[in-house]
Amino acid sequence: MANETKTMALEKKGLTTAQMTVTALMTAVMCVLGPLALPIPVSPVPISLGSLVIYFMAYVLGAKLAVVSCAVYLLLGLVGLPVFTGFSGGLGKVAGPTGGYMIGYLFLAFIAGYFIERFPSNRVLQAVGLILGTAVLYVFGTVWLSGQLNMTFFAGLGVGAVPYLPGDAAKIVLAAMFGPQIRKAVLQSASR
Repeated sequence: MANETKTMALEKKGLTTAQMTVTALMTAVMCVLGPLALPIPVSPVPISLGSLVIYFMAYVLGAKLAVVSCAVYLLLGLVGLPVFTGFSGGLGKVAGPTGGYMIGYLFLAFIAGYFIERFPSNRVLQAVGLILGTAVLYVFGTVWLSGQLNMTFFAGLGVGAVPYLPGDAAKIVLAAMFGPQIRKAVLQSASR
């Protein structure tokens, strides 16, 4: 009976003010850095800081709140705010060639956040989560891109994933190096 009462009390406990604040802050960071993009000639998909922000978002927020933060970012863009790459927004951007990558952000946030929460002191497994999340992001993006541009999946990989591997590898290394310290600092601040 005591365990049931304790479980019910935990279930009724909603988000803390600190959790809501940090979630909103990470959404704001994504809205500021997400539009910054560098077009490359071999692909309609520009190089952006979006995945790097989501890596840190996963460290700071964990799986569920990272997905919430990412979903709020996507909703802000869908209603027309210029938060997507190239300072664009609206349904047309999500329905275009890069839409699958934007939807893949949700899966990246969840998978990376899950590994970070599940293995809080194992940087190697955290990096594995970042890599797996990125792979799922690539799959969603490539399937979508291939359909939009009427090309095979493997041709889509050539323009929508392969050119980004070195940059995303560098982003993963940065996140794995600095993410745990940022997570620790945020958790300590939130517990005060």
